[in-house]
Amino acid sequence: QVQLVESGGGLVQPGGSLRLSCAASGSIFRFYAMAWYRQAPGKQRELVAHITRGSNTNYADSVKGRFTISRDNAKNTAYLQMNSLKPEDTAVYSCNGVELGHTYWGQGTQVTVSS
Repeated sequence: QVQLVESGGGLVQPGGSLRLSCAASGSIFRFYAMAWYRQAPGKQRELVAHITRGSNTNYADSVKGRFTISRDNAKNTAYLQMNSLKPEDTAVYSCNGVELGHTYWGQGTQVTVSS
C-alpha cells in the first residue's frame, strides 16, 4: 500500500505561482503514470496534467503553457508547477498514481486564486 500526500496549496493572487508536491510513502517508479486532477465547487473533477514513467506529459487545454508536471523518482515525489494563475484555477488539487490494477489518490490540497 502506498500513500500519497499533497502539499503546497494556498492563497495566491492572480498572476502568481505555486508549486504543488505529491509525496509518496514508497517508490513512485511502480506507477506507470501519475496525474494531477482538480475539482472546483459545483463542478466535476477534471484532469489537469498527466505524466508517464518515461516522462511523457499531456495537459488540459486550459493550463497548457502555464502548468508543468514533473516527477522525481529518486525523491518519490511528483510536482505541479503552476504559473500565471487565474481565479478559475481555484479548486482542490489531488494527485494520483496508477499501477496495474490499482489507482492511489492523495487527500487533496486547496488552491485559491484571489485578489
